[in-house]
Amino acid sequence: MADGRIITGFSRPYVAKYTESNGTVTYTNGMPLARGVEVQIEPESTDDNNFYANNLIAENEAGVFNGGTLTLTVDGLKDAANTLIYGLPEADNAGWANYGNTQAIPHCGVGFVIRYQESGTISFVPMILTKVMFNEASTTATTQEKEIDWQTQELTAQIFRDDTSAQVWKKLGTAQTSESAAETAIKTFLNIT
Repeated sequence: MADGRIITGFSRPYVAKYTESNGTVTYTNGMPLARGVEVQIEPESTDDNNFYANNLIAENEAGVFNGGTLTLTVDGLKDAANTLIYGLPEADNAGWANYGNTQAIPHCGVGFVIRYQESGTISFVPMILTKVMFNEASTTATTQEKEIDWQTQELTAQIFRDDTSAQVWKKLGTAQTSESAAETAIKTFLNIT
């Protein structure tokens, strides 16, 4: 866990197809999503449920996670990842990817590395969102002028609890001393060889 450390970076987003059978979750077809620019996780929780007695809160049931939104800003979605997260069928004979009724958008697991710094020491923490479903991405492109206007792509996904008995929605790994070690932990969890 990042205890008092300051976030200084985000990198190495990966994605894998999520499958559940009898409470067991597996991941397949894992791959790099793109090069990471920014990540934002916005969890949503139920309201606290307070019980009042003697004009004070006597008991409290804290709100619980019931969903959320993942926003990933990347340099540009890789073709294979685009096909995976949007459930696209194979390109037609003329080479066109068809977005429409033949799509079957799957649930996915997403992993990435968060970099921290504390007292000059850098560490890398792998983070997994166990079950998400990506929304169709908007497309924005600006013409090139005298200088290149570097453009990024914003991806959003709905966050869910997984189908294990613990209903996990997020996992944080042990802090690593290198980005590659944190990346390896993500690839191991998402079954990426």
